[in-house]
Amino acid sequence: MILHVQNMPGPSGAPWLVFLHGFSGDCREWQPVGEQFHGCSRLYIDLPGHGESAAIPVSGFADVIRLLRATLISYNILKFWLVGYSLGGRVAMMAACQGIPGLCGLVVEGGHPGLQNEQARAERRLSDGRWAERFRREPLSAVFHDWYQQPVFASLTAQQRQALTALRSQNNGETLAAMLEATSLAVQPDLREALNALTFPFYYYVANATANSAPWRRKWRRHAISFVTPDTTRIGKIPLA
Repeated sequence: MILHVQNMPGPSGAPWLVFLHGFSGDCREWQPVGEQFHGCSRLYIDLPGHGESAAIPVSGFADVIRLLRATLISYNILKFWLVGYSLGGRVAMMAACQGIPGLCGLVVEGGHPGLQNEQARAERRLSDGRWAERFRREPLSAVFHDWYQQPVFASLTAQQRQALTALRSQNNGETLAAMLEATSLAVQPDLREALNALTFPFYYYVANATANSAPWRRKWRRHAISFVTPDTTRIGKIPLA
């Protein structure tokens, strides 16, 4: 079994750019950015529970990375960069830390490296469990209306929230819930030490230097470069997850 993709081959020889979307997105999410790299081969992936991969079940990150590897092999992609946003960024970091063959570099926007204590994991497990239950039982329009009221989306206007709610409500609530639980921060290990050991390029984008991400960014080695570019990153140009 492999994941659904949109495949945009380019000149042979150079590493591919493999794009992984955020929660409730799909393979179209990164395309406005990817089109700027028309000289590169690009693969846009629908993660499990999303888009045309909605019916593919997973029980954890191990299943997601296994499917990612199988998909890359099926397209004979032997050298590649992983480019991920939010959930896609966490999948990319997990794959990198587990040593996925052929990985040449990593670009992550807004992906959390992992919680550091059991209390935080327990709180996240309860929170994600409540959201998952709502995704399963309630109309998605109602769930996403509340989803975009969370503090992380405070910069959105009312019009943007309305547009995002309409867009994300096209998903399947049951499969979103399953993926949310399977890849929750509550079950993700703390990746900081493993990320510090990476030897290939790793670029991490954040929107605000004073955000909660700042303390753990300072613990990464210099090659894990953080770009604080709130006006030029992809955020705000595509739907947020």
